[in-house]
Amino acid sequence: MAPIEFEIERTVRAPIDQVFARLVDIEGYNAWMAGSGTMLRRTRQTSPGAPAVGTTFVDETSQGKIPGEVTELEPPHTIVFHWWSTSRSGRPKFEGWPGYHLQPADDGATVVRHHARLVPYGMWRLATPILRRMARKERTTTMDALTASFERGAAAA
Repeated sequence: MAPIEFEIERTVRAPIDQVFARLVDIEGYNAWMAGSGTMLRRTRQTSPGAPAVGTTFVDETSQGKIPGEVTELEPPHTIVFHWWSTSRSGRPKFEGWPGYHLQPADDGATVVRHHARLVPYGMWRLATPILRRMARKERTTTMDALTASFERGAAAA
């Protein structure tokens, strides 16, 4: 079966630099995604320094701990993450590449195109139709939380 791929687009009412800063701040996800309904419970950066290509992190999710790394970073337009999940024996179960591509809009807002790619392995490939629905829901919830995080900030100002 082919990988699961799709795109979601949102317009965020904030300048591109602010949106990019929020997406690249790995531990900042704990604030804006908290209580949003995603699988993410907590995330933490596991390598030192400012986020760059090769920066590592661990997501604590409702499905367990999932390691990952930044694979592409072109400020303030692109960030792509890569994460993977393995069985206890070390066999790959899934790999994912969530990426964000940002473009400034005329009104000072930012268009965020979120490209998601998920590859299931082994017996998990049989669940591709279900995984597609789950992945789309998860990524849509993430994009909605990102958008809402700026709306909350504007309402508080």
